[in-house]
Amino acid sequence: MGDEKIISGKKNFILSGVSVLILMGLLFPLFWIIVTSLKTEQEIFQIPPTLFPKIINLKSYAAQLGTGDFNMFRSFANSMIIALGSMVLAVVLAVPASYGIAKYNFKGRKVMLLGFMVTQMLPVSVLLTPMFIMFRNMHTYNTPIAAILADTTIGIPFSVLILKNYFASIPKELEEAAYIDGCNRFTAFVRVLIPIAKPGVIVCAIFSFLYAWGDLAYGMTFIIDQQKRPITAGIFNFMGQYGTKWSYLTAFAVVTIIPVALIFIFMQKYIISGMTSGAVKG
Repeated sequence: MGDEKIISGKKNFILSGVSVLILMGLLFPLFWIIVTSLKTEQEIFQIPPTLFPKIINLKSYAAQLGTGDFNMFRSFANSMIIALGSMVLAVVLAVPASYGIAKYNFKGRKVMLLGFMVTQMLPVSVLLTPMFIMFRNMHTYNTPIAAILADTTIGIPFSVLILKNYFASIPKELEEAAYIDGCNRFTAFVRVLIPIAKPGVIVCAIFSFLYAWGDLAYGMTFIIDQQKRPITAGIFNFMGQYGTKWSYLTAFAVVTIIPVALIFIFMQKYIISGMTSGAVKG
């Protein structure tokens, strides 16, 4: 408590007011998307605009329950398959890779770490052409597998860089104690090290899921059949040559936001603890 400062009185009131204003500014786009999805097309373009819909219009949601191109729930399922597949693949590959980088000193270790960091900096547009050629030759083009593999290339480098610090901070004596108790290297890794690094593993799983869920470029490029595309690509259905169906588009956006909002509501303590621990350790 020695270095902590307690803010009270007028200063506390001013800072709280500023914080509320900033929060309102950040949340207003989300509020406007939800409100617009519930308005009719006529009310959307009404001047002056209305803050709340005069008549609740659910047609933008109901119309997409059919089997046409505007079925957002089918697109939602496609996105869920791609995001979950990418998350599982990224975690399964990144956890042992980060353990090896953290615990073993081998030739090319620094170059490998540099490679992981460089891949985080490359723009997606640079990778589209070589990935397209690879997936076409692998006969996975226009399948969810192509999008899953492409999104995994984003999740793995991030996960390795985060988890490396967790495994590096675990004392060697813990592993040795596991060996004395009868564990081999693999069982010690599974039963002792992974549980200790659990906050970091959860963070990596969450961010790998979110990367894949929010991806647009890979889903649009590697999947050409509309029925197989993720929900982010489905939004373009409502951008036509003669206008944009804003109520449909915003309804699509609301459904897209739901998983992200739920993850941050229920997993925020893991995200914060995992990110801060991973930044301090190592």
